[in-house]
Amino acid sequence: MVTTQSTPFTEVLGNGALAIGAYAVLGVLLLVAGFYAIDLATPGRLSRLIREERNPNAATLAAAGLVAVGLIVAASIWSSGGALREGLIATLVFGLVGIAVQTIAMIAFDRVVGIPVRTLLGEATLQPATIMLSATHVVIGLITAVAVV
Repeated sequence: MVTTQSTPFTEVLGNGALAIGAYAVLGVLLLVAGFYAIDLATPGRLSRLIREERNPNAATLAAAGLVAVGLIVAASIWSSGGALREGLIATLVFGLVGIAVQTIAMIAFDRVVGIPVRTLLGEATLQPATIMLSATHVVIGLITAVAVV
């Protein structure tokens, strides 16, 4: 006779809740790091541009960067296969790499393609170049996320 040992339901719930909490904390930390990386790569204080000046270009660029980081974090969690420690480490590493790649891409677009972020953030109305640069952020996040999976 074969017996199978099953994990008690409360243990499954406890482990699941722990994993959700750990990934949520790490995800929020990576989102904050992503915001500040974008802030460092742009002229002026991004939070001031968004909060006080209500600059739609700054808000759009920051939001796209955060969406991209979120895609990378979600893909890292998905690819962890339930191994919490390894999943958290992979999420941290892949998240930081994704943030670095986005920052480099923003600087590259500024210098190579000729879309100056400094000029965009000086505009009071949403600019077409901001939409294009924001889409680039999301696509880079998607590419990085798919590479993780």
